[in-house]
Amino acid sequence: MHKTGDVVLGGLFEIHFFSTYPDLSFTSEPQQPTCYGFDVIGFRLTQTMAFAIDEINRNSNLLPNVTLGYSLYDNCNTLGVGFRAALSLASGLEEQVILHQSCEGPTPVLGIVGDSSSTRSIAISTVLGLYRVPMVSYFSTCSCLSDRKKFPSFFRTIPSDAFQVRAIIQILKRFGWTWIGLLISDDAYGLHAARSFQSDLGPTSGGCLAYTETLPWGNNPAERKRIVDVMKKSTARVVIVFAHEGHMIDLMEEVVRQNVTGLQWIASEAWTSATVLQTPRLMPYLGGTLGIAIRQGEIPGLRDFLLQICPDLHHNNSYGNNMVNQFWEHTFQCRFAPPPAGWVEAEGALCTGQEDLESVETEFLDVSNLRPEYNVYKAVYALAYALDNMLQCEPGRGPFSGNSCGNLRLEPWQLVYYLEKVNFTTSFGDQVSFDVNGDVLPIYDIMNWQWLPDGRTKVQTVGEVKKSAFKGEELTLDEDKIFWNFESKQPPRSVCSESCPPGTRMARKKGEPECCFDCIPCSDGMISNKTDSMECTSCPEDFWSSPQRDHCVPKKTEFLSYHEPLGICLTATSLLGTFICAVVLGIFIYYRRTPIVRANNSELSFQLLLSLKLCFLCSLLFIGHPRVWTCQLRHAAFGISFVLCVSCILVKTMVVLAVFKASKPGGEASLKWFGAVQQRGTVLVLTSIQATICTAWLLSSSPAPHKNIQYHNDKIVYECVVGSTVGFAVLLGYIGLLAILSFLLAFLARNLPDSFNEAKLITFSMLIFCAVWVTFVPAYISSPGKYADAVEVFAILASSFGLLVALFGPKCYIILLRPERNTKKAIMGRGTTNS
Repeated sequence: MHKTGDVVLGGLFEIHFFSTYPDLSFTSEPQQPTCYGFDVIGFRLTQTMAFAIDEINRNSNLLPNVTLGYSLYDNCNTLGVGFRAALSLASGLEEQVILHQSCEGPTPVLGIVGDSSSTRSIAISTVLGLYRVPMVSYFSTCSCLSDRKKFPSFFRTIPSDAFQVRAIIQILKRFGWTWIGLLISDDAYGLHAARSFQSDLGPTSGGCLAYTETLPWGNNPAERKRIVDVMKKSTARVVIVFAHEGHMIDLMEEVVRQNVTGLQWIASEAWTSATVLQTPRLMPYLGGTLGIAIRQGEIPGLRDFLLQICPDLHHNNSYGNNMVNQFWEHTFQCRFAPPPAGWVEAEGALCTGQEDLESVETEFLDVSNLRPEYNVYKAVYALAYALDNMLQCEPGRGPFSGNSCGNLRLEPWQLVYYLEKVNFTTSFGDQVSFDVNGDVLPIYDIMNWQWLPDGRTKVQTVGEVKKSAFKGEELTLDEDKIFWNFESKQPPRSVCSESCPPGTRMARKKGEPECCFDCIPCSDGMISNKTDSMECTSCPEDFWSSPQRDHCVPKKTEFLSYHEPLGICLTATSLLGTFICAVVLGIFIYYRRTPIVRANNSELSFQLLLSLKLCFLCSLLFIGHPRVWTCQLRHAAFGISFVLCVSCILVKTMVVLAVFKASKPGGEASLKWFGAVQQRGTVLVLTSIQATICTAWLLSSSPAPHKNIQYHNDKIVYECVVGSTVGFAVLLGYIGLLAILSFLLAFLARNLPDSFNEAKLITFSMLIFCAVWVTFVPAYISSPGKYADAVEVFAILASSFGLLVALFGPKCYIILLRPERNTKKAIMGRGTTNS
């Protein structure tokens, strides 16, 4: 189809589906291939380009005083035919080539709109790119065409497959589909898409390909059966088909034969709008399909332009009119004269050329779903705007050598320059511009194949995915409008392995894709990692994993508490001992003038009772949350209190020995060394030594609170570390030294004559005291955490009660229950008798 003009634009379209080549004898010039199978949609694309050029010629604001023409060729859906057509457009020598003819002068066409196939566009643009002839495709989507080094003059108004793949991945992520089957065509369209899926559908998107199969060309039922068997056996419920309409027709025959249902199909733009697949026979299988579709647009006035088409009965020989006539015959199922042999006999109708297009139902006039037509429309306008920008160039300010401008006799590469800068907005509101790779700003509609209750089918737009210069890729989806072809009416699950629950980590299965994994529980003290599902994260030092191992919780704390049974018992025992000491002290004060109280220095007895009370009270410092002051005070108070207690006992023992020694002839002098002052001084000196030891210990290496996490992984044991083991050992050793000395002296005085010899009581009490503290050391060392404190408190209480009962029990018994024995005569009675 041709139309003259000041500037001619070329076009390559698919008017026929098939072509046959004559046999090559190599003895005569080969004949042209025969094309058949009229493509109504392809013919509408040619008319869209003709309409766009007619509209531009009528627009006084765009290319004023310049008339555009066109030269449109049929590629017959064949590489050879399309390639020949492109070379004819570029060279202008359609009929013959004269060798050595000069190639000077303007090119016959300044730019070409086409082709519809990626394979043909690759071949054609490879050659045209050598001469920088601009080519704007409306349907070639292969991402390989974005290579500017190989295709320097190629542009397109349809997004690249690379973006189409990313758009499909956005849908997969939206519905959580990670286990995918992929079917591709055996051409550049499918193979490059598969490569993009394998690179993009990875760790970032969290998806895997369960299988990738290549759909065969032509009649190959065995291979199609094998592919459908793979689909049936796979656990992937989502199948992406990146192939052409013809592939799907053949594939669905085998799918129907094997009755493969329950799949969610995702269609590439090549077959999303294929009405031949939207039949009652196939919709039980293909219903609910989600597809990527070319952006739908509106072209006002196109339908009226299409209605003006009419056949030319006088020029039926020319190919352009022949195409119109073929369309007429296809639409009205008639034939122009002369009809083919047997047509009239078969009662076939003859075309008159007066038939009414509006009287028949034809998709040719359906302009409600313009998608590739809209891309053709934008491609023509892109070339027109580039040419218009070139003509508006001011002489001397141009972008070319010497600041020159182009003109209507421009070189093709000059138009390429302006195409790269073009930026306009269509009447539908879409912005058109090309990036550095010649790709248009991408935008796709998302379609859903809906199977209505009355059996009709409807392809509904349910969203869009686009890329903007500012926001990046955006997916907009109205899920309420989507029809799901499942009983649940909900999107299916398509995963190889379900997501690991909280508290577990992923462990990949050997030899399988990364989407297939086992879930292994996290170890104690670790939780599942939200950023890295392959690893578990350790909780901080003061935290432990929850029972579900999905978050960290503060560790339990352990110390000898006032609120636990053990702490309550020890506290009650300590207070009981203190109370008994107070009672005994009260009894002794009340009966202070009786012989049994006055015997053997009542002042020392009062000091001993006070020190025992301090011993009982100091045990309380070992109970409760360890603090710095309690850690420092507990051992100092314990050491000083017990030294005070044992010092009083030691002095009492020494007094007993001195008294009996003085009772012998010549022993009176020994009593002057054990008067009241000397007794107080001895107690003070002995206690001061312990105080000095404690002070040195606290100043050099003071006890301090410590968080111990070694005993239990899930607990923090709060304890007081002694700081200096030597200091603690010296403190205990000094108490032990005094206790042993007291025990030995009392043991020596146990058989001295007296009705009430206190040395026996001291011997027994010191025996209990030493026994308790000898067993304390190994028990303390082997007890962890709070139990070490409990052992020390128990030792303090046991030894204190031992001293209290052994020393003051018999005296209280006599004072309260046997008062007749609380006399000087009774106390001295045994000694008088012996005399």
